[in-house]
Amino acid sequence: MNVSERIKNVAGSKTLEINALAQSMRQKGIDVVNLTAGEPDFPTPQPIVEAAIEALKAGLTKYTDSSGIPQLREKIAKHVSERHKVPCSMEQVIVTNGGKQAIYNCLAALVQENDEVIIIDPCWVSYEPMVVMLGGKAVHVKTSFENKFTPTIEQIESAITPRTKVLVLNSPNNPTGVVYDVDLLRQIHALSIEKDIFIISDEVYDCLVYDGEYASMYSISQGKNVALVNAFSKSHSMTGWRVGYLVAPVEIAKAAAKVQAHTTSNINTVAQYAALKAFDVDTSYMFERFKRRRDLVCKLLQEAKFNFVRPSGAFYVLVNVSQFDKDDVSFCTKLLQEAHVALVPGSAFNAPGFARLSFATSEENLIEGVKRMKEFVGG
Repeated sequence: MNVSERIKNVAGSKTLEINALAQSMRQKGIDVVNLTAGEPDFPTPQPIVEAAIEALKAGLTKYTDSSGIPQLREKIAKHVSERHKVPCSMEQVIVTNGGKQAIYNCLAALVQENDEVIIIDPCWVSYEPMVVMLGGKAVHVKTSFENKFTPTIEQIESAITPRTKVLVLNSPNNPTGVVYDVDLLRQIHALSIEKDIFIISDEVYDCLVYDGEYASMYSISQGKNVALVNAFSKSHSMTGWRVGYLVAPVEIAKAAAKVQAHTTSNINTVAQYAALKAFDVDTSYMFERFKRRRDLVCKLLQEAKFNFVRPSGAFYVLVNVSQFDKDDVSFCTKLLQEAHVALVPGSAFNAPGFARLSFATSEENLIEGVKRMKEFVGG
């Protein structure tokens, strides 16, 4: 039995390799400072947990509409309308298994064999594998450290061909923490209209913007030619609950709903009722802690003479390690084995020569982790 060529062409996860090594070391009693986390380290707020318990007690454990319970879709539509100042109806909303399934459903609704999808590097690890699994081709726009990992409109335009169908945009960005400004987003949207290219705007970190006012592609576009992807994972520390959502023009939302209906049906019913409660919960305390950690880790890295772009959002810093090792995977492996600090190699995000540090951990871990990094490179 031969494995599908498409799946053969999907790269393995460098993140999982490093995490597996870190877990193995911890099992042996080694004190590893893990700075790889892609999730908040706070517990899910108690009112959300209680809402899930109440749903269980009430017997709300059966199938729902595959696109989500109406109450949650209505709440999301209201939230999107108010936050983005864009009219949004329940028919445009699909509740998904995290933001990841929202992106996949939307790509599946749009991408045909050999269609091209533009992805801006450094990028989240799952964008290209999704495109490959759907028979499309990922076209990468390379940004630079010198330009603070921000693309120019000329770079994006030069990547467009007659086969370009979709542009995936991620701001605030994982892994860089870069937040694109309003002028660039307006230029990108105007270009997408001119070239008839659909934009999937991944805004799962929009709750974590530390500098200036956040510019949303969905707001700027007024929902025209753009789908919004978001989730409760980062905003409410609900990563394991797997609740995200897609907001798209009705025709695309209906097509994406078909994908979901025939793959997973509805997402976990109890998790949907938990997410319904999330709209009543204030999570500003998480934001304040993350901002303080961002400031701390940037100060520590600067004092240790590491080169990096100061993140304006999310909870990551992409550190330049090319001066210490030409191979970032080798650098991260040695750092873990010798200094017992776990970072994610930049190559996992199409950013060779860099390593991603997550500050979704305690201040004590950040202080100790950067101290060990400094000692490891001879600082």
